[in-house]
Amino acid sequence: MIDFWLAAGLLLLVALAFLLIPVLRGRRAQAEEDRTALNVALYQERLAELEAQQQAGVLSSEQLEAGRVEEARELLADTEGTEQERSSRLGKLTPLLAAVLVPLLAVGLYLHWGASDKVELAREFAQQPRSVEEMTARLEQAVKAQPDSAEAWYFLGRTYMAQDRAADAAKAFERATGLAGRQPELLGQLAQALYFANGKKWSAELQALTDEALKANPEEVTSLGLLGIAAFEDKRFKDAIGFWERLATLLPADDPSRSAIQGGIERARERLAPGDSVPEPAALAAVPALKVRVELAPELKGKVQPTDTVFVFARAASGPPMPLAVKRLTVADLPAEVSLSDSDAMMPQLKLSNFPQVLLVARVSRAGNAKAGEWIGRSQPLASNTADQQQLTIDTADGPAQ
Repeated sequence: MIDFWLAAGLLLLVALAFLLIPVLRGRRAQAEEDRTALNVALYQERLAELEAQQQAGVLSSEQLEAGRVEEARELLADTEGTEQERSSRLGKLTPLLAAVLVPLLAVGLYLHWGASDKVELAREFAQQPRSVEEMTARLEQAVKAQPDSAEAWYFLGRTYMAQDRAADAAKAFERATGLAGRQPELLGQLAQALYFANGKKWSAELQALTDEALKANPEEVTSLGLLGIAAFEDKRFKDAIGFWERLATLLPADDPSRSAIQGGIERARERLAPGDSVPEPAALAAVPALKVRVELAPELKGKVQPTDTVFVFARAASGPPMPLAVKRLTVADLPAEVSLSDSDAMMPQLKLSNFPQVLLVARVSRAGNAKAGEWIGRSQPLASNTADQQQLTIDTADGPAQ
């Protein structure tokens, strides 16, 4: 903040200059007026002396006239460059009062409507925090500076949970929910914080929160995970398996928490009562994949470089233009056989298995841009669950992103 106040001080000095410089100039003009008045008085005294000498017979009329001319010339020389008339004089009290009041008024207005705390906070967030405690302190400052920011309260709640401060996290999530509305993710986070803050005791309030979250979004992961934990702690192992299996189907294959969930499912299965078994979930089994053989047309082999990037992806035949599954190769890898499945999804909510028909695309891009390149190959629409290997040849000049 030092540089901010230095800049403000410099601007204040500029403002004061506009007020004080006219005062200083007025004083100089007053000094010039006083000097002119003195010269005029001396001139009149000199003329009186010359007239007295002429009456005494010391000077002739010609000498008296010459003396008057000489004195007049000297008076003009002394007063040259000064103002001859001043219609008014600048008041001294008003500028001085303004010079004192302007800084006080400016500081007061800034302290009331300014945002020095937000400026300082932005400077702090521009630097990487050295610890979780430092990040927590910054977020606490953020919610003080921006108490109406749902995002700040949400991230503060997540940070409190990482520090096992569930009670504080519950307050933060409750505030975020009040500001942003009863969004499913916020409801799930609030229920989780309350559950751990209350010593892992399930309640009607928590059930209502998770029910509301899952009604608005059946794929709300925090609520599903929490319901599985609560069921496991209550020895309702079959229910726990059901919730955790639903959760596992929503996570990408490379998500690190997926293995922990699978471990929880296995422990729950081990504790099931005899005869109370549940079938293996199809969602956790191997996900069907599209098998694709990609090759480069012979006439293009001299027009590409071995290091050029090749993107192989599937996108919905009728639906969002974003790829559903992507693999990245190089020209040197061709011809190549790849498989595309839900584990290659770019976004969890856009999975290959969610769309009945897809298009296969292979694009060569020297710049490594999946949206635009030099050469491309496309397939006809095909079923996303087909088991036959598909042939894809890159043989056409690439146009606008497709």
